[in-house]
Amino acid sequence: MKLLVTGGAGYIGSIITEELLKGNHEVIVFDNLSKGHSAAVPPGAKLIRGDLLNQDDIEAVFAHHRIEAVIHMAALALVGESVMNPRAYYRNNVEAGLRLLNAMVDAEVPRIVFSSTAAVYGEPTKQPVEEQDPTSPTNPYGQTKLGFEEALYWYSKAYGVQYTSLRYFNAAGASRDHGEMHLPETHLIPAILQAAAGKREYVEIYGDDYATIDGTCIRDYIHVVDLAAAHILALESKENDIFNLGCGGAGYSVRQVLNIAKEVTGRGIPHRVVARRSGDPSVLIASSDRIKRQLGWRPLHQDLHKMIESAWVWMKSFPDGYPA
Repeated sequence: MKLLVTGGAGYIGSIITEELLKGNHEVIVFDNLSKGHSAAVPPGAKLIRGDLLNQDDIEAVFAHHRIEAVIHMAALALVGESVMNPRAYYRNNVEAGLRLLNAMVDAEVPRIVFSSTAAVYGEPTKQPVEEQDPTSPTNPYGQTKLGFEEALYWYSKAYGVQYTSLRYFNAAGASRDHGEMHLPETHLIPAILQAAAGKREYVEIYGDDYATIDGTCIRDYIHVVDLAAAHILALESKENDIFNLGCGGAGYSVRQVLNIAKEVTGRGIPHRVVARRSGDPSVLIASSDRIKRQLGWRPLHQDLHKMIESAWVWMKSFPDGYPA
């Protein structure tokens, strides 16, 4: 297939692109490079620098390329930032997404796979979370992702756009050539590894008074390569659906992640407890039974030790990240 990957120069988008190319798909990456890196785009994919908020940019892609489906990754994705600046999140995650959908409808592109988030559930009433459970986001990040999911439903009804929404839990790990690099780095595992490598003074733990096993937040982690595999399966589906993507189990607390990283790296990791972040639920763990049952998805890299190890190997291979 000839595919458009928005946000394909980012962490997850670059690895999805890498896996698509392995499957002999033709991939066009559309990215404004505000968060992504041109050097992260795998060889074999075509990079078009553009912005979804510029209607001419995205319409030109569909006018010049016979796109068969879209994987929509482009978004802002930081909980704390979304609480401080909801305006940016509604503009980038909802308005820009609607511009993409409108261009798809006009170009008669039939299918989209959407990068959504577990943040749509807010503070769940039960664990693990299932797709039919209530959605009640506690931050603008989750709310804007849910808003775009709702738009997908109505565009499907009115215009026949086929969609799959994949609600990610916490992506982790790396492939051999692609890993996680944000400026500044705010995600837990790469921040921990930066501290282990001496590239940051310490890691911040946002609150240690939650009602969890050790007082720190608990999250479900999924290897980014397993995440990419789910997108490829979703492309092949002809049904409109929503799927959780996680590895289930009991999840891992922040302190547990820290301790596993110490084992993997063999290094001490300085850290400090600071105030809670507004909008952070205490526990988020996925049930991924639906995607396993309906699409046959099977995560192959569930061990958090292996996820962190792959990220550590990538960081050591690319100590300065991607070149400018």
